[in-house]
Amino acid sequence: MGKVVLVTGAARELGVRFVRRVQREPDVDRVVAVDAVEPVRGLGAASFVRADIRQPSIGTVLAEHAVDTVVHLDAQGAGPEGRAAGRAFAKEINVIGAMQLLGACQKAPAVRRLVIKSTTGVYGSAPRDPTVFDEQTVPGALPASGFAKDAVEVEGYVRGFARRRPDVAVTVLRFAQILGPARESPLAACFAQPVLPTALGHDPRLQFVHDDDAVEALRLAAGEPRAGTVKAGTFNIAGAGVLLLSQCARRLGLLTVPVPLPALRWGGGVLRRAGALELSAEQLRLLTHGRVVSTVRAREVLGFTPRRSTQETLAAFARERGAGPLPPGLLGGAVDRAAAVLAGARVRPPHRQEAERND
Repeated sequence: MGKVVLVTGAARELGVRFVRRVQREPDVDRVVAVDAVEPVRGLGAASFVRADIRQPSIGTVLAEHAVDTVVHLDAQGAGPEGRAAGRAFAKEINVIGAMQLLGACQKAPAVRRLVIKSTTGVYGSAPRDPTVFDEQTVPGALPASGFAKDAVEVEGYVRGFARRRPDVAVTVLRFAQILGPARESPLAACFAQPVLPTALGHDPRLQFVHDDDAVEALRLAAGEPRAGTVKAGTFNIAGAGVLLLSQCARRLGLLTVPVPLPALRWGGGVLRRAGALELSAEQLRLLTHGRVVSTVRAREVLGFTPRRSTQETLAAFARERGAGPLPPGLLGGAVDRAAAVLAGARVRPPHRQEAERND
C-alpha cells in the first residue's frame, strides 16, 4: 500500500499545484487536501476535505484517512490572502493552527513524515546582519512583527514536536521570496505596483525562488530519501545568485522613489492603513537591509537544486506581470548614465553602455 499524504492550505494556488504534483508520485496512494475554503481550481484525483486546522477535527481527518505524511502549507501572510484576511486572523491561523495540527500529529501513530513550509524571514533583516545566513546562523535581531515572527514561533513548536515524536522525520523548508503565478511572496504585490518607494542610500540584496522550484522542493521533502540524501532537518530554499533592489526595479521597469528611511517608515504606515500601498513593516525591513541565505545544505543534504536562478525567476515574473511604466532598457540606460555623471565619468554612447552593462 502506498503513502497517504495530507496537505494543508490546499485551496490556494501553491497548494493546488503541489497537490496535483505529489499525487503523480509512484509511491503515493492517496492525497487528502485540506482547507477551510474551496480550492481555486481542480485538485485532480485528490480528496478535498473542508476543515479548519484550528479545530480539533483535524485530528479526526488524520485518523480517518490513516495519514502517514503531512505537508503543512497553510500559512496566512505569505501572499494576498494573508493581507486581505487581516493581521489578527492571520496570526491565529499561523500559530494556533500550527499548534493544533502538531498536537493532532503527535496523537496520530501513523504519521511518519512532517514537512513545514517556512520562510527565510525568520533570520530577520537588520543593518548588522551577516553577509550570508546559513541554517545554523543565530539572527542578531529576531523579527518583531508580521508573518516572519509567526514563522519563528511555529518553528519553535515544530522543534518541540520533533523531540516528542523522534520517530517522525521532520523537515522545515525556509523559502526565500517566492515569485510566480501563485504570488506567494509579499514582494509580488510590491513589484506589481507601478511605483516602488525605496530607502534613500540603501540598495539591498535579494533572492527569489520560482513557484515550480518551490513545488519541487516540497515534493522532494515529502518523498522517501534517495541514496546519499537526508530528508529531516531545516533547509534554506532559494534560487542561485542575488539581485540588488535597483536591478530588480530596472528589470521590471518600475519607477522608484528614494525616500529617507524615517519618512518611509512613517509614510509607509499611513499609506498601508489607507489601503493605498502594500508595504508592511516586515517588507520595509527587507527592502532596506535585504537578506541572502546559503543553499549549500539543501543541495548537499536534501539533494535539491533549483532549476531557475534568482535572475531567471525575476525574468519569468516580469513576463507574467507585464511591462512596467518604463521600458526596462530605457530605464536601465538612464540610471547608468546618471550614475556615470555623478561619478564624474564620461558618459559612453548608448550602444557601448548596452554592451558593458550587466543588466
